[in-house]
Amino acid sequence: MIGGGKVASHKAEIMARFVTNVTVIAPEISDKIRTLPFEIIEKEYESSDLDGYFLVYVVTDNHELNRKIKQDCEERGILASVCDAPLLCDFVSPAIHKEGHITVSVGSNAQNVYQSVDIRNQIRELFENGTIKIKE
Repeated sequence: MIGGGKVASHKAEIMARFVTNVTVIAPEISDKIRTLPFEIIEKEYESSDLDGYFLVYVVTDNHELNRKIKQDCEERGILASVCDAPLLCDFVSPAIHKEGHITVSVGSNAQNVYQSVDIRNQIRELFENGTIKIKE
């Protein structure tokens, strides 16, 4: 993950529910990200930072830098998901809710991320208020 601010924090929290083998690279890393079991590299981005990776979430607040990282990924054959830029994404992540051993994901093919999140939140509420129950 390239980026360490607010958007990166949100993405990192979601990722931490599923994986721990994540490296976060940014000149400034939020306190929230620092609490997660990820490798933290606090520095400015360089294209060589991509070496050895096959997938990158690009979550900086600098659109020009995001395009540069995406280009660097393309040159190396690395899949990239650029936050808030669906046309630059090789893949998109769905809005996910995990409840016990059940995982529900909602996607919009990057057409309406906010709607996907809203529907996911509605599903989460159904679990939380007991409307949907997991039978064992």
